[in-house]
Amino acid sequence: MSSYTALLDANVLYPAPMRDVLLQLAVTDLFRARWTADIHREWIDALMRNEPSRDRAKLERTRERMDRATRDSLITGYEPFIASLVLPDPDDRHILAAAIVGRCDAIVTFNLSDFPEDILAPLGIEAQHPDDFLRNQLDLAPGIFCAAIRQIRSRLKNPPFTVDEYFMTLTRVGLVALAGELEQFAELI
Repeated sequence: MSSYTALLDANVLYPAPMRDVLLQLAVTDLFRARWTADIHREWIDALMRNEPSRDRAKLERTRERMDRATRDSLITGYEPFIASLVLPDPDDRHILAAAIVGRCDAIVTFNLSDFPEDILAPLGIEAQHPDDFLRNQLDLAPGIFCAAIRQIRSRLKNPPFTVDEYFMTLTRVGLVALAGELEQFAELI
C-alpha cells in the first residue's frame, strides 16, 4: 500500500468520470485517498443545485460506497483547527485542516490559488491540479493505471465507450493532459 496520501477536494469528486478514476486508483493502493463528511456534502450539494432532477438517495449511496471501498478515507477531528488557519478563501480552511489532521501529502483541487504554496509548504502539503496529480500517478505505475482505466471502461455499458470516447470524456472534465498522455496506451485501455 502506498503511503502517499491525497485529500480530494469536492470539485474533483463532483464530475463522476474524474471521481471514478481517482477512486479506482485509490482502491488499487496506488495512492491513499482521503476526504471528509463536509467534502462529501459539498460535492453532493453542488450536484443537486446544478442538476435538481438527480436522486439525492443515489448520491448518498455513492458516498457510502466510497467510504466503504476506500480504506481509512474519512478524516474526522479536524474541526477545532479550522478557525486558526488563514487562506485566501476562508471557506477552504476546512480542507486544509483536514489535510493536516489526515497527514496528507497533497490536496487535489482545481482551486490551486486558494491553497498558496507559501502556506502549504511549511506543512509538508502541496496543492495539485487533478490533471497533474493523475499524470504523476500514470508516470509512477503505467500498468496499474491503465488496468484501472480499462476496468472503469468495462463498467460503462449504457452506453459503452470506445477508447477515444472515453478520452473525450476525460478531456471534457478537465483532464486534458492526462487524456493526451493516455493515447500512447490506448491498446491497454
